[in-house]
Amino acid sequence: MDLTCTPFQRDGSACLRLNAADGAIAEISLHGAHVLSWQSSPGRERLYMSPRASYAAGAAIRGGIPVIFPQFGGRGTMLKHGFARLLEWRYVGIEPDAGSPAAVLELVDDAHTRQLWPTRFRARLQVSLAHAALTVRLSVRNQDDAPFSFTAALHTYLRVDDLDATALRGLEAAGFEDSRDGSASPAEGEPVRFRAEVDRLYPDCAHDLLLAGGGESVRIGADGFRDTVVWNPGEALAASMADLGAGEHRHFVCVESGTIAVPVTLAPGEEWSGAQRLQV
Repeated sequence: MDLTCTPFQRDGSACLRLNAADGAIAEISLHGAHVLSWQSSPGRERLYMSPRASYAAGAAIRGGIPVIFPQFGGRGTMLKHGFARLLEWRYVGIEPDAGSPAAVLELVDDAHTRQLWPTRFRARLQVSLAHAALTVRLSVRNQDDAPFSFTAALHTYLRVDDLDATALRGLEAAGFEDSRDGSASPAEGEPVRFRAEVDRLYPDCAHDLLLAGGGESVRIGADGFRDTVVWNPGEALAASMADLGAGEHRHFVCVESGTIAVPVTLAPGEEWSGAQRLQV
């Protein structure tokens, strides 16, 4: 499939618009290599963006697909969710990924990142469009002289039409860690629903999932990522978040592909990659 890339600005932030031959569109901010929009067909938005999202330098953008690297959440000594989502990435160009053309963005260590994480690395994000599908791949290469470890995720906000009718299928037989209090919970034997705050880590569960309800379903697949995080802040937490706001929790569910429970360790010169594929 042909893929064209056009630069534009959003709230002063440099962005890219990807157009596929079948009319699909994706938009990416160079700030954080952040996927802002995916329209599988013209006018049909599949990702959620908060109306209060900030595109300011040093801020995390609320919604879309934030890149979490080199630390997920507070699982370490670094800044929560790492620094990759806060920095400017460089657009490399269009390159093939698994046979499809993909826009490639790159983040390489510098004096600033080495103050936060004293390693030499190269991270790349590849974004490709296929028929009714979006694939986002994160690759990390160790360019240091010593091994290093990291955790990472694609913190995907999927737009939903009716939260009460929405269910995530595919995790019925999986136990999880409740990230609200760190407790371990057994498998529930039923789809995940969103009647209150949900914040769960499902280790070793990155197989095909289906988010369904109130409209067309989205199938979520992963390659290289081992874990799944499921999050919706619920009414009270959403209302307390300055970049979200009251009632906004009803418009999205986060289904995140990640490598979190067991960090990835790379030897010098070694490379890892993980991809999330969204299919309508």
